[in-house]
Amino acid sequence: MAKTLIEIKQGLEGQVGKRLKLKANGGRRKTIERSGILAETYPSVFIVELDQEENAFERVSYSYADVLTETVELKFMDDRNIASAVKQ
Repeated sequence: MAKTLIEIKQGLEGQVGKRLKLKANGGRRKTIERSGILAETYPSVFIVELDQEENAFERVSYSYADVLTETVELKFMDDRNIASAVKQ
């Protein structure tokens, strides 16, 4: 698990354009699982373009704080998770 928001952001910047699966807390004991491509990173959020055959909308955004607090878990398709991406 990354220790700071800056480390998370830097780790994700190196993964832009790669396929990932994300698991997000949907509230009330719901877990949302989606897959797509990490499209862009911004100072406070990152954008994931979702696979259209699985989802009703094109893009979602999450904050780096969501990753830090484990509200959102990211796993890149090459079996690396965000913790290993940040350590590079």
